[in-house]
Amino acid sequence: MDKEDKMDKIKEYLEELVAKNNTEAFIKDDPVQFPHRYSDIRDIEIVSFLVATIAWGNRKMILNNANKMLDIMGRSPYDYVMSGGWEKLDPDKCVHRTFFGRDLKYYCRGLQASYEVTHCVRNDKPTLENIFFNEEHDVWKGIQNFRDLMAEANGATSKHISNPSCEAPMKGSACKRLHMALRWLVRNDGIVDLGVWKRLKPKDLMIPLDVHVARVSRQLGLIDRKSNDRMAVELLTEHLREFDTEDPIKYDFALFGVELM
Repeated sequence: MDKEDKMDKIKEYLEELVAKNNTEAFIKDDPVQFPHRYSDIRDIEIVSFLVATIAWGNRKMILNNANKMLDIMGRSPYDYVMSGGWEKLDPDKCVHRTFFGRDLKYYCRGLQASYEVTHCVRNDKPTLENIFFNEEHDVWKGIQNFRDLMAEANGATSKHISNPSCEAPMKGSACKRLHMALRWLVRNDGIVDLGVWKRLKPKDLMIPLDVHVARVSRQLGLIDRKSNDRMAVELLTEHLREFDTEDPIKYDFALFGVELM
């Protein structure tokens, strides 16, 4: 079997997995269920970033802790952020694993400042989309802009907001959790991803790369880079664009579900 035939087989296999997993049944056991609970774009944005930020480790623990975190924020996470309700948080209270009250305060303070400085409005409501949008449609630049705004508001950077910079000595983080939040906000498949942002397009997105997706991709011959970093994300995404130029990140629904051999 030549390389082209092999890639056709891999694409066919991944398409089958996308069809299997990209269903309403997927939502109830995935963190994407949380932004689905809201209708206001600002609540959806805030919940997407916060829940994605704590989406690592045991799946059941993630869902339980996300529920608890959102209970603290009440009916409208946006109102909670903008009213400063987070100021009363116990900085030492564990929210999820190494994410504590102080980290939630950091995030809320940064989000509050971001809404105040972006001056981006759609349908008479401010939205964070313009922080991430640029003329180059470069989501890495958008992530860096978001990280810088959060750091400026707090006077420091946070380990919970990954650094995409490739400037020496940095190799550039894969920014898995931020790319996952962007997938929820940008893709609009009418089923799982909400697609409330319109300026960024699905073709602009990068694959959320974790250890499992990286291992599966290497096993399938989609990447051979050993590091799970920004370059690996770019290489894998470029390969997935060969399968679907307009929506390469739909294959996230396939790669996460492949069982390693």
